[in-house]
Amino acid sequence: IFGRGRRPFKARIRARRYRLATMTNPTSNPARPAQSRNDEHAPGGPNGQRHDHHHHSHGHGHGPADFGRAFAIGTALNLIFVAVEAAYGFYANSMALLADAGHNLSDVAGLIVAWSAAVLARRPPSTSFTYGLGTASILAALINAVLLFIAVAALVWAAIERIITPQHVDAHIVFWVAAVGIVINAATAMLFYSGIKHDLNVRGAFLHMAADAAVSLGVVITALAMMAWGYTWLDPAVSLAIAAVIVWATWGLFRDSVRLSVHGVPPGIDVDQVRRALANMPGVVSVHDLHIWPISTTQTALSAHLVMPAGHPGDDFLRIANETLNHDFSIAHATLQIEQGDGEVCAVQCDHGLRHP
Repeated sequence: IFGRGRRPFKARIRARRYRLATMTNPTSNPARPAQSRNDEHAPGGPNGQRHDHHHHSHGHGHGPADFGRAFAIGTALNLIFVAVEAAYGFYANSMALLADAGHNLSDVAGLIVAWSAAVLARRPPSTSFTYGLGTASILAALINAVLLFIAVAALVWAAIERIITPQHVDAHIVFWVAAVGIVINAATAMLFYSGIKHDLNVRGAFLHMAADAAVSLGVVITALAMMAWGYTWLDPAVSLAIAAVIVWATWGLFRDSVRLSVHGVPPGIDVDQVRRALANMPGVVSVHDLHIWPISTTQTALSAHLVMPAGHPGDDFLRIANETLNHDFSIAHATLQIEQGDGEVCAVQCDHGLRHP
């Protein structure tokens, strides 16, 4: 990306790395490496042989998008539609409409949970929650997945009962109500579409609405078939097929939300590639005690120990390391500890290697 009067991002990184190489290579620059003010008072003085301070580097990447308006519109539309659909479901004696209304009601609850989590995630950090409340969005995504599974279980149970005991259904009412449901649910899903690749919480809301649109589509097809051939068993049978589709679509959300809730490495980040990127920084001879974990559904944190025999290379090194992590891996919260490698400085046993699961 070119800015006015500025070089591209990668060109700026290469230029900075060249300057760092001259700073961290003793043969090309015999001068003492740049020291931070804290190093002046480190054990051993300005020429101390060990630097065991923590140096923090925080990126300023794009924050999570605000979907508050989408949540408000989606919640209002679906609350109104649930009331209308349930009323017509009882009137038409349609299991498919009642099941869809129940599913929509669980989705309203899911939207409210996701909306609340999105609001909490935007609250600033405090002394009690130093990373803020971003993890609330992870819990919301997990709750949304569980709610979807519960709704599917109820849908399957009701459908099986209707297959065992068939009942007359007013197919015309079913058709028109479900058709309205397709429009409302599809429109609500599109409100969240732009955030499904970047925010697991928003992805959960999108899947809820997309699943509802699929259910309504199935109900419309069922109503047409019943009007054409009078097969009332299609009403619960199609409900079972839709339930299977919802489970398949929800499994990925459930898997990813469980992984993030136990501080697993976010999907799409390769730990080995991150390690190599840090190890290839000028002056770094090894990387250990590397940890990567999510602090929300959109933000990732990292901590690592870098062994640099020449000592701390200065704040410019930290800026470049952070820009690399943010640009290449979307890791905007990095804490890097610089070590000279002349002794063990970890308060606990350091992890010098990670095994692959």
